[in-house]
Amino acid sequence: MMGDPRKLRPKYEMPRKIWSKERIEEERKLIEEYGLVSMRELWVMQKELKRVRREARRLLSLGEKGKVEGTKLLVKCVRLGYAKEGVTLEGLLALSIRDILERRLETRVFKRGLARSMKQGRQLIAHGLITVRGRRVSAPSYIVPVGEDSTVTYYKPLNLEAPVMSQKRSAEKGEATTPEAAEAPAEGRAEGDVSG
Repeated sequence: MMGDPRKLRPKYEMPRKIWSKERIEEERKLIEEYGLVSMRELWVMQKELKRVRREARRLLSLGEKGKVEGTKLLVKCVRLGYAKEGVTLEGLLALSIRDILERRLETRVFKRGLARSMKQGRQLIAHGLITVRGRRVSAPSYIVPVGEDSTVTYYKPLNLEAPVMSQKRSAEKGEATTPEAAEAPAEGRAEGDVSG
C-alpha cells in the first residue's frame, strides 16, 4: 500500500524586501557575472548559503559540544570548496554567495578554460558535452567538490576556435573579409558586370 506522495519543498526562499532596488541591482550583477538564467537560480544558492550559516550558528550556540559536532559541517564545506582548509565555525559565518557560486559546474568549466564565457560553459553542460569523473553532467548548478575539480573535462574533443559563420561563408565565396577590401569591389565593378 502506497502512502501519500511526498510534499516537495521549494528549493529557494524569496527575499523579504522583494522590490528593494539595491538588492535587485546587486543580484543582477551576480546573475550577469556568473551566467545565471534567472533570479530563482541565485535564490537557490542563497538558500544553501543560509543553511550553512544557520547550522554554524546553531553549533556555536552549543559551546564545546557544538565545536565537536561541527567537524562534520567543516569537513563538508572544505570538501565542497566553500571554505579553505583549517576554517573554523566562526569562519563559516563569513562565507559569501560568491563562495557558493564559484563551485557551480558552469563556473568551473569557464575557470578551467573549457569555455570562452559562462554562457558558453552553460550551453556545453546542457548539451551533455561536459563530464565530471567520466560521467556526463547536464546540470549547470551541480556543485563540484574540490577533489573532482581536475576531472571536469570534455565528453569528446571539441574545437571552440571555429571561425565566425559570416567570415566563413565569405571565405567560401572568395569574397574579402576585411572592411577595406569589402568596400573596394563595389567601387571598381563595371556597370555591365553582374557577376559576383
